[in-house]
Amino acid sequence: MLLPPCVAEKLRGAEGRALTLEIYSQLQTDGNAGRFVFFGFTNAIEREFFEALLTVASIGPKSACRAFSQPMHRIARAIDEGDHAYLRSLPGIGQQKAKDIVAKLQGKVARFLLIREAEHAEAATPTPDFAQEALAVLLQLEYKKAEAERMIAQTLEAAPELTDAEHLLAEIYRRQKGAIA
Repeated sequence: MLLPPCVAEKLRGAEGRALTLEIYSQLQTDGNAGRFVFFGFTNAIEREFFEALLTVASIGPKSACRAFSQPMHRIARAIDEGDHAYLRSLPGIGQQKAKDIVAKLQGKVARFLLIREAEHAEAATPTPDFAQEALAVLLQLEYKKAEAERMIAQTLEAAPELTDAEHLLAEIYRRQKGAIA
């Protein structure tokens, strides 16, 4: 099993504890022989980010695994901002791959920008339905339930025209980014 460097770092010190990993599997073939290669992640959102990287034509699973050496939110921010220099600093990512990543994924990584290193939170049920989906994503990103519900409520109050989870998450990110700046 292969672990991206940032995932391996998160698992340091977990010796002797039971772990549950999200797995991405790939069948590698060589002539008539084949073998599976497994990539492990600490949560479904990390695996989805890895899979998003794989949608870039010039990125394969091993390249994506090596490049995933920094926290997901930082890589996603570089993609969203078109920061080619930062992307080139990742292992195995040169100038052309950085351009390819930005061209394919810019504007499509909003939910990955919200990741936090915090305690795990439990799922809840706000309304409307797309807000439930956004809440589930925020909880997977390790936001606390109360904080996630507050962000959703404030964003929906400020932008009632939102009608789907992806745009809601993008607006939450924009509001968070504005609050930090």
